[in-house]
Amino acid sequence: MLDTAKISLALTALAIATPALSEEVNLYSYRQPELLKPLTDAFTKETGIAVNVAYLQKGMVERLQAEGARSPADLIFTVDISRLSAAVQAGLTQPITSETLMANVPDIYHDPEGHWWGLTTRARIIYASKERVAEGEVTTYEDLADPKWKGRICTRSGTNAYNVALTSAVIHHHGEEGAKAWLEGVKANLARKPQGNDRAQVKAIWAGECDIAIGNTYYMGQMLADPEQAAWAESVDIVFPTFEGAGTHVNISGVAMTKAAPNKDNALKMMEFLTSPTAQEIYAKANFEYPIAKGTEVDPLVAGWGSFEADSVNLMALARLRNAALKLTETVDFDG
Repeated sequence: MLDTAKISLALTALAIATPALSEEVNLYSYRQPELLKPLTDAFTKETGIAVNVAYLQKGMVERLQAEGARSPADLIFTVDISRLSAAVQAGLTQPITSETLMANVPDIYHDPEGHWWGLTTRARIIYASKERVAEGEVTTYEDLADPKWKGRICTRSGTNAYNVALTSAVIHHHGEEGAKAWLEGVKANLARKPQGNDRAQVKAIWAGECDIAIGNTYYMGQMLADPEQAAWAESVDIVFPTFEGAGTHVNISGVAMTKAAPNKDNALKMMEFLTSPTAQEIYAKANFEYPIAKGTEVDPLVAGWGSFEADSVNLMALARLRNAALKLTETVDFDG
């Protein structure tokens, strides 16, 4: 149950920390403030509009529902299409029409009705042991269910948002029966029960517990930047798998305007700024992700991991398959 006293206290703290200004915009974010600071500083410098960020670890939808029309939030920042679509389905966002947004964001990376807009992408890839996996030995997501990998795969929970999105993509390409068989095949190949985060899987490869793992691309950058984890990263190669006859599964970080946005004009200005090539490159570099605006360049470190062709399915189509993906994951007892 939602603790209304805590919400009231949090709102009071936000009001004290961010006094009312004639030119401001308020963000609720699942991304840490330090990852957004280069962007918010650049936006304020260009427009003079102050940016106030409230970082949330969880419960964004519930908080917005509790606040209702009184919410101070203008924009929500989050990762994963399921989290964006959850806010839309809860009626907490509003559709935005903007020529700038349409020009900057490819069709597959925004809601067809304009409720959310993608900012950067990350690929769901395979980390493969440099010592124990030959080049070209695994090339597709379908390969992960091949019995030759029995006892050699590590992954985080099948109900994690990133893996649910991947399973949704499997449903899109192979139907529910095909996805069920795929999940059963991957489960049969696991070296251990699903556990930890994506970096924990790479550590397990380094430690010899498994040979391949499923993870997001940006974790490679995070590991290389951490002296304690660099050895894990250096023990693996990045493989960009594809679906048979299609591309590599990607997910997004994105932004949506809240239904109650008190600073709508400023919020739209920030959305348009965020999708500009300049801001896209700043954001992608800070997060080791891929910018999506036309004319943008990938950070050299990220580019060094290789190139790939993204799957062309609109991510909202995958969001609609989320419940089916969760049900299948539970049906095969993937985490059991």
